Amino acid sequence: GENAFTHEAGIHVHGLLADTKTYEPMHPETVGRKRRIVLGKHAGRASVELAMREFGLPVTPQQLTEIVARVKELGDKGKRVSDVDLQSIADTVLSIQMEPKVKLEELTVVAGNTVTPTASVKILLAGIERLEAGVGVGPVDAAINAIRRAISGVADVRLDEYHVDAVTGGTNALVEVWVTMAMADRKITARGAGADIIMASVEAVLNGINRLMRLEEEEIAKCRKA
Repeated sequence: GENAFTHEAGIHVHGLLADTKTYEPMHPETVGRKRRIVLGKHAGRASVELAMREFGLPVTPQQLTEIVARVKELGDKGKRVSDVDLQSIADTVLSIQMEPKVKLEELTVVAGNTVTPTASVKILLAGIERLEAGVGVGPVDAAINAIRRAISGVADVRLDEYHVDAVTGGTNALVEVWVTMAMADRKITARGAGADIIMASVEAVLNGINRLMRLEEEEIAKCRKA
């Protein structure tokens, strides 16, 4: 199954770091899977430290303690701690401010029972303005397609999973959108929230795109140093 090699509890991950056979009778790659560490209320120092290592962010013991506390605080509220959430927490604790590569300037969506859902976007990609349009099976799909077209040639990003949770009731309900974004063989989860499902979806997708592009830059920088 998709979650066969997914681990969360701190002591669980600590055991894996010492010897993967502790909880994995075989290598995930043997059956076409990858090991995945998720963070929530059961996360421990080992889980968070491993995630920080994958982000390429060195942390002191004191900083790690604070990051773990904030992760658990979100987990206790029933929140799934996405890569973007963790990055935001780490940025706050480490006082790191990273400028996003992709910024949304304008978004217009047209949809109805007699028209094909169409979206037009204006984004800033590394400070350069780009205009693009896209169509889809619905307004959210159209908006995401427009964004992907706007960054084509710079980042080949795909949307692997899309999930919506209604946080409150009513037609003006606050919604949380969770997406799994991928670029090459790297996958991350990202989150967006708001009363407008289209804007929440766009926020989640842009968070994922920016995180993937940043990870790619960090990987290239490491290769150059090596």
